Amino acid sequence: MKERDVFGSIDIHLIKVLHTVLSERSVSRAAIRLGMHQPAVSSALKRLREFSGDPLLVRSGASMVPTEAGLRMLDPAARILQAAQVLFSDARGFDPTQAQHTFRIAASDYLDPHFLPKLVAQIKTLAPLCHVEISPLSAASDYRTQLAQGDVDVVIGNWATPPQDLHLGRLFGDDVVCLVASNHPAVRRGWDKEAWLAVDHIAPAALHPGAKGVIDDYLASQGLQRHIAARCPYFGLIPAMVASTLLVLTTGRQYCERFVEVLPVKILPCPIQFPRMMYYQLWHERSHTTTSAKWLRERVKSVAAALKNEKIIQTA
Repeated sequence: MKERDVFGSIDIHLIKVLHTVLSERSVSRAAIRLGMHQPAVSSALKRLREFSGDPLLVRSGASMVPTEAGLRMLDPAARILQAAQVLFSDARGFDPTQAQHTFRIAASDYLDPHFLPKLVAQIKTLAPLCHVEISPLSAASDYRTQLAQGDVDVVIGNWATPPQDLHLGRLFGDDVVCLVASNHPAVRRGWDKEAWLAVDHIAPAALHPGAKGVIDDYLASQGLQRHIAARCPYFGLIPAMVASTLLVLTTGRQYCERFVEVLPVKILPCPIQFPRMMYYQLWHERSHTTTSAKWLRERVKSVAAALKNEKIIQTA
C-alpha cells in the first residue's frame, strides 16, 4: 500500500487500538480495556498489520510479545494520543460533568486504606461519565515507562528519595510505628532495639527486583538488619496476618490506625527512630499541562488533605 494511502486510512481509533494491544500484549485484554468486542480488536489489528507490513504482536510460548517494529511504535503512538487529547479536549477545556475520560492511576496499597476508595468516590461524584482504572505498583510494573507512554496518568506511593526525572507533588508525611497482635509479648514488656531487630517481622514484597523498601533501606544505612520471617505482596492483608501471629509490621501510623478498631491489634512505638514516611504523586512531563490530568492531580491532593485533616480531628 502506498504511503499516502496508509495515512489516509489510519485514524485516532486505530492508533488507540495499536497502543493498547502493544501495551497489554493481548488482544483479549486490549478488548476489555477498550470496551470493544474481541473480534473488532482482531479486525483492527489485522488492518494495522497490513498497513505496517509487520505482524506487530507475535506468540512467544504461552504469551504474546511485540515485534521490534511494534516496540518502536509504542512511544510514537502514545505521543499521538496525547497530542490528540491536547488538541481537542484541552482546546475546549475539561468539563468534569460532561467528560468521558479514562483516568489511569498506579498506586501502592501501602497508602491509607481509605485513600483510593475516597479518591474514586470523589472522581465519580464530580465526573460521573469518566472511567477509573487502578493498577498496582509491583515488581512487574515499570511506572516510569507507564507514565512516559501514557499508560498511567499518575503514580501514588511512598519514596524515601523520589525520582528526580518526574514531576512530583507531596501528599503527606507519616510517623513510622509497629503494628502487633494484642497478645504480642512486646505489648506487656516492651522492647529495645536489639529485641525489635530479632523478632519475626512481616514485610511487603519488593516493588522491583533488588529493592528493599524504605524501612530496610534505612536499616541498611545504619548497618542494621531485621529478621524478616514473612513477605506478602498484598499489603492490605498483612494486618490480618499480624492479628493472628507474633509477626510485626512496621509502617506508617495512619495506615495502622485504620485497623486498631477492627482487628485485635495494637500500635507500639518503634525503638528505632525512622525518618517520616513521605507520600507523593508522580507524573510525567507529557501530561504536566493537560487539563484533565491537572484536574485528576487536584483530586488526589484534595483527598490526601481531607484524610490528613480527619486524622488531626480524631487525635485532637
